[in-house]
Amino acid sequence: MKKNISLLLTFTCCVLAVSAQIPNFSFENWINKGAYEIPTQWGTLNNTTASDNVFTVTKASPGSPGSFFMKITSKTVGATVVGGIAVCGELDSINKRAKSGFAYSAQPASFTGKWQHMIFGTSQGSVKAILTKWNVALNKRDTVAIAAKTLTGMAMSWANFTVNFVYFNSDTPDSCIIELRSSGNVPTDQDYLWVDNLGFTGIATAINELNSNHMDWSAYPIPGNGSIFIRLSNKIATATKLELTDVQGKVVLVKNLGTLLGETTQNIDISGVSKGSYFVKVSTEQGSDTKKIIVE
Repeated sequence: MKKNISLLLTFTCCVLAVSAQIPNFSFENWINKGAYEIPTQWGTLNNTTASDNVFTVTKASPGSPGSFFMKITSKTVGATVVGGIAVCGELDSINKRAKSGFAYSAQPASFTGKWQHMIFGTSQGSVKAILTKWNVALNKRDTVAIAAKTLTGMAMSWANFTVNFVYFNSDTPDSCIIELRSSGNVPTDQDYLWVDNLGFTGIATAINELNSNHMDWSAYPIPGNGSIFIRLSNKIATATKLELTDVQGKVVLVKNLGTLLGETTQNIDISGVSKGSYFVKVSTEQGSDTKKIIVE
């Protein structure tokens, strides 16, 4: 019996250690700011709405598990509905995006946690974790992987969620940013997202860049033509798919290219895509590879 208890305690400690990679992952710790509280090591908009005595992030109980969880709620402030948002790190209250995250150097398979959520309009909230690495040569951050999911439907009681990471390269990250939103771009009063027990699980064994023995490929946008030129050289016949993803992790285009063999070229229409940086991902049965392009 003592041996079984020891094993159980060891397993529990291991689970907690994985979750604890996210600061204040269970929202047990809060900082009192006088008129309001914020979760320790998380950024919110409470400081910008305090003068109206409105707070989009609040502490609630009981947690799942634990004593507390975080409630993120879109609320009316004056004549405007302010979308609820919380980021692990520092939040820019002007553009409502994370300015910084937390140190992190693993390659997990998934972003996980518990949630409840509901919308009263048509603009769903989201959960997102972004792994990045500082590029010394270019003096900027490179995106290593993104786990992002727009909420669908509703969850009126505690439910588990798992969002798999999509890796854009095999680099080891040095930081992570987590953004949790109760609404999309058009928030409605009282849209909410409740979260608890956040964590990372698994090891990303599927960082499987295409082996050059199977395919060579290149991609670049054609200025003024509203398209991407793709050159592929498949050395074996294989079903091939292309995905275009923005830097926030949103898939903006998916195209099945069919079963390809030998050298082929494709002009992919992106006339409806806004200017900016994107990731082009080509997937086959042998693996996948991603390249970055800039649409001007």
